[in-house]
Amino acid sequence: MLDKFHEECGVVAIYGHPEASKLAYLSLYALQHRGQESAGISSSDGALISTHKAMGHVHDIFTNEVLKKLPGALAIGHTRYSTAGDTVERNAQPFSVHCNKGRIAVAHNGNITNAAELRAHLESRGSIFQASSDTEVILHLVAHSRERTMAGALRDALLQLDGAFSLVFLAEDRVIVARDPWGFRPLAMGQLEMSGGRPSYVFASETCAFDLLNAVYLNDVQPGEMVIVGPEGVTRERYAPEKPRAQCVFEHVYFSRPDSIVFGRSVQESREQMGKLLARQAPAPADIVVPVPDSGNAAALGYSEESGLPYRQALIRNHYVGRTFIEPSQAIRDFGVKLKLNPVRSLLEGRSVILVDDSIVRGTTSRKIVRMVRQAGAREVHMRISCPPTVSPCFYGVDTPNKSELIAANSTTEEIRRFIEADSLSYLSLDNLSRSVADDRGEYCYACYTGDYPTDFISIEQLVRAGKKAGC
Repeated sequence: MLDKFHEECGVVAIYGHPEASKLAYLSLYALQHRGQESAGISSSDGALISTHKAMGHVHDIFTNEVLKKLPGALAIGHTRYSTAGDTVERNAQPFSVHCNKGRIAVAHNGNITNAAELRAHLESRGSIFQASSDTEVILHLVAHSRERTMAGALRDALLQLDGAFSLVFLAEDRVIVARDPWGFRPLAMGQLEMSGGRPSYVFASETCAFDLLNAVYLNDVQPGEMVIVGPEGVTRERYAPEKPRAQCVFEHVYFSRPDSIVFGRSVQESREQMGKLLARQAPAPADIVVPVPDSGNAAALGYSEESGLPYRQALIRNHYVGRTFIEPSQAIRDFGVKLKLNPVRSLLEGRSVILVDDSIVRGTTSRKIVRMVRQAGAREVHMRISCPPTVSPCFYGVDTPNKSELIAANSTTEEIRRFIEADSLSYLSLDNLSRSVADDRGEYCYACYTGDYPTDFISIEQLVRAGKKAGC
């Protein structure tokens, strides 16, 4: 997938390691795919919370000199793509304040669907906001809470939030993490090698961050659960009543890295299964199977294995293209896609190709890729999509366009096929997607494919009028 969905955010928390900020940095490096706009780290040495955040990529922001200014054995970190709030540095996370509860910092992944309502209420009580991100609302709720302990104040704040969130919270002497009661966004818990005889813990959006740190994956923070790690040890408590689970299936379709375990399941395994079931559901007379890199790779591998057709990486992705680039003054057709992808003509020429991608949103990128493959000499192009048609926007942390911009919400599959100029087009069925992620108990959210939202929240019309997009 290229420039079709914007990525969500990644969060990390470290407790009990003398180089906590460095481990947070490495974790954010592993989670960079979840957001490339800004990044930040807050650390605590037990008395003072230090924060550094900036626009840009993790490795550009956190030099050795910067990390030296983030001392302590506790840290939280965040890498962001702006889906709620403006694209400006003041919206970079974590947010850090000194209030009546002491020094605190917070970062989150997801979307607080009642953030505008809560913000208006807090402003009427005298709160002054520095940013437009919904994450800042959480800090103000904690500061206004009448609960005396930090955990109590955060619990009080969490109970006022609607929507999706995996949250990491830093106090002077402890780390607190929490997930929303539906469990939309992932948050895993791991243990680091013993440091000075005491266990050290790490929390992250994906387990690929643990691999870089040699941390052991223990389990997931449960929906509606708050985990407190402090001098007294680890305390786990349910802060909210259990809700029907609504884990975001798009984590397995696209967002998460294939080497991660998300919601307790291997992402690679899910994507290969999507490809296998797609091959059974929608075979095509073809010579080769070609992925649209990188998100189509695993599904294409599964399709190839099930169909018996050769897997060929006939589209090469340039991984060094930034968000902006200088376009030539003379118009070159489909320049943006050509800058990011280049066909291997010797593999495509004269062949019938099955092109596997994870989704079609507006359809414009898919059309450019199909044209590129044809221009490279392909005889036929059969597009296969490893998820159902995207017919509804997401309000739980995925920056999808509104419904009028979603091609599948306004066109039939045949109309989409003609638009993208493919010889055939098939999507994975909803039942087969559910089978791919082993959703035997109905624990995933499929709202972007069904329009059936699992929570009550302010109307889509209100959100659109407010100009608010979903996301952290």
